[in-house]
Amino acid sequence: MNLTINTERLMRELHHLASLTNCPPTSDASLPVPTQAVTRIVFTARDLEARAWLKGLADEAGFTVREDAIGNTFIRWHGSDATLCAVGTGSHTDAIPHAGMYDGTVGVLGGLEAMRALKESGFQPTRSLELLMFTSEEPTRFGIGCLGSRLLGSVLDPESADALLDRLPETDSNALEGLTLQQVREAADFNGSLASVALPKDYYSAWVELHIEQGPLLEREGIDLGIVTGIAAPASYRYTIEGFGGHAGALLMPDRRDALCAAAEMILSVERHARAANAAAGGVDAVATVGMVNVHPGAVNSVPSRVNLPLDIRDTDVDRRNSVMTAFHADIVAIERARQVRVTEELINADAPARSDKRIVEALEKICETENIRYKKMVSRAYHDSSFMAAIAPIAMVFIPCRNGVSHRPDEYSTPESIALGTRVLALAMAKLSSE
Repeated sequence: MNLTINTERLMRELHHLASLTNCPPTSDASLPVPTQAVTRIVFTARDLEARAWLKGLADEAGFTVREDAIGNTFIRWHGSDATLCAVGTGSHTDAIPHAGMYDGTVGVLGGLEAMRALKESGFQPTRSLELLMFTSEEPTRFGIGCLGSRLLGSVLDPESADALLDRLPETDSNALEGLTLQQVREAADFNGSLASVALPKDYYSAWVELHIEQGPLLEREGIDLGIVTGIAAPASYRYTIEGFGGHAGALLMPDRRDALCAAAEMILSVERHARAANAAAGGVDAVATVGMVNVHPGAVNSVPSRVNLPLDIRDTDVDRRNSVMTAFHADIVAIERARQVRVTEELINADAPARSDKRIVEALEKICETENIRYKKMVSRAYHDSSFMAAIAPIAMVFIPCRNGVSHRPDEYSTPESIALGTRVLALAMAKLSSE
């Protein structure tokens, strides 16, 4: 098979997709090509524009396209044996505010290029090959990530999903304040019951996702590709801390029940326990993050009476993650008592880690060895749609290096050479898995 990845076409498409953003054009003089800050939130005008453009590319390539009730987009190249389960790949094209242009998009457009390159080489798949663009991998709009893949894998209850509230900022011109996911998706012309989204467990015989590493290890160690053996387990919580506010001058220190001071202690507590768990295990896999703090009333001369904050905690080991939360909960009780505040916890999700399929990992290793590609077997500490595809299919992932490990920022960057190499390995893997 004379397989050629059209790197120029792939990069042109990545840059065009990046131009479908609510952010103004940007430039980073340190990069050999222009970069772009990307904001593309699910079901906004830019997201719908990107979807239509992607479907146009699939039509041009001669592939069939279908969409489900949540907007997951399936692009299929039919194999010679329609009775066999398909081989799948894909990722997402939605982006958090002021993100980069490679997160998710490399897996979508790289997957499309892999299929086109195989077709142009004369390859004929036995099993159908399918590219899947997932809806709402990012939690920006509805407060929970991987909406499309959770529903595909029957990890999220359809009725609960449809009841999720639109959480776009009120200042966002796309915000539909007070509306539910069902109302927002139907306004975007994605209709039908979410119960119809779930896929059977024999739909895919194998699933491989291409993605930037979003960490520094591959670049730091001078390694071409990563083969993911497992994906860390994420859990998300929302906390409300209620105290007693008042005038910053008139409310005396002994009388204060400062909700922000209590929140600060909570943030430091969960950080301390995550560090302690890593120290005890001799590792680095437990991570805990509070990325936002909403303070009421939010005035420089007013003692905060209420604080809302999210917590993102992840680990490759669920028991260790749970032990951090147990210690954190004990501290919350102590903070409530000492500061006379009330803390309310809402669990958003607590997911299990995903393990890659040994057969797919070995196939990827064999390809790398045959192609003289330096690779590293590694875990993914970021979670991906593949985490939830693991509920219904054997999965694996391929990582490519990204500059300084940076992601979710406008200066996120991966070289055209790395993107093309990852796409080539993906294409070879899909060809092999299709022929089995």
